[in-house]
Amino acid sequence: MAKKPRTIEERIEHEKKTLAFMVGIYCRGRKHENRAPEGPAPDGRGLCPDCQELVDYAFTRIDRCPHMETKTFCSSCETHCYSPKMRDRVRKVMAYAGPRMMLYDPAGAIRHLRDGKSRS
Repeated sequence: MAKKPRTIEERIEHEKKTLAFMVGIYCRGRKHENRAPEGPAPDGRGLCPDCQELVDYAFTRIDRCPHMETKTFCSSCETHCYSPKMRDRVRKVMAYAGPRMMLYDPAGAIRHLRDGKSRS
């Protein structure tokens, strides 16, 4: 079993990787146009322009998060720093990709759920 990220830098990288992975599942699953033929890379590259915009926006918000040390997920954060439009887009991605994570990365899906529970 992989160790739980401990430093803030590790948690930021873990959160970015998980988000980019989930957006990749969404982008591929929804068969978005203008994606890179080989599909998304772990850092989120290779997505359609709309999904790439979402990943870039989310990465900026994650980098600037003042609550990274104590929060679980952005959806349960006390400060909603995403614009309403982007929050809606992330909700759609999570609703689609969340259940499918068990197919693509079972260990990552379990770790994601465990991390959410352990910080709440």
